[in-house]
Order: sequence, then structure tokens, then C-alpha cells
Amino acid sequence: MVACASVSLATAASVHLKGGAHAKPSFTDLGTQLNVSGALSGLGQQDITVTLTATANVTAVCSNKGTHAAPGQNPAPITVSGSQAIPAGSIINGNVPFDVTTEAPTSPIAGAPDCANPNWSEDITDLQFTSATITVRQPDTNGTGPVVFTLTCTFSSPTSNGSVPNGNVSC
Repeated sequence: MVACASVSLATAASVHLKGGAHAKPSFTDLGTQLNVSGALSGLGQQDITVTLTATANVTAVCSNKGTHAAPGQNPAPITVSGSQAIPAGSIINGNVPFDVTTEAPTSPIAGAPDCANPNWSEDITDLQFTSATITVRQPDTNGTGPVVFTLTCTFSSPTSNGSVPNGNVSC
């Protein structure tokens, strides 16, 4: 007689921000990066990946070969992202804190599209964030997996360096 055993991993059923229906994550504008922190509840005992994707208005400076600086004309909005892998062992009773920072954009911008001509150099000096999306996945053995939580937040006015006031965040 052969006995079969199966192991089942608990998956997330109702992932949400810890703190109730009106909970919001905390955002901090770090100049050319955005940081978000908070805590998740309702997780199963599997590894998770938290990704932050943010859209921002760009402040750039153009410099010619003689290094004379001039503000960029009208740089296009940019999207940046970052992620944090959290192992299952860090999830306690379905809860875990997260703290994710986006990568800084590539600077100088190739071809200096917002400058007088492509021989100039265009350097990003600041980002003013207008929106952010937090996505949580519980990867499977292939490194992919279902999205178990998504939250999109907008900022009532573009951010400036430092903590983003909770009243300026709408999720």
C-alpha cells in the first residue's frame, strides 16, 4: 500500500493595507526617487514581491560643451520603479511591513531631447511625483505569480522633497 501526502501552501485571500479601510501608505520624495512604506495584512505564508511604480514631472538642466547651464525646456513625464522581495519567514500571522524605493532615472538623458541640440547634455535634477502604484505578487516556483494586491495613489499636487503629507495622498 502506498500513502500519498500533499502539501498545500496558504495563498493570500484578502490582502490589504494594515490599519483598516482608510489606511494609506507613507510616501517620501527623495529628490529623484520615491519611497513608500507601510504594512500589509491578509497574506498567506509565501514569499512576496512589492513593486512601486511612480510617475513624475521632470526638472532638468541643459549644459553646452562650455558647461553653461540652462533649464530644460519641457521634459516629458517619466516613470520609475523599484521592488522589495520579502521572504515567507518575515510574514507573521499574515502581516508584514514593506519599505520600497524607486530607482533613480538614467541621467544624463541620451540625446538631450529637451535641450537646444543633441550636442548638449541634459541632467535630471529633480522629480515631482504625481502618482504611484503599489503591486504585490506572490511568486510561484517560476518566479512569476498572481497579483494579490494593487493600490494606486495620486498626489493632489506634485510632490516636493521630503515627506508627502497624508492629506495630499488619495488612494
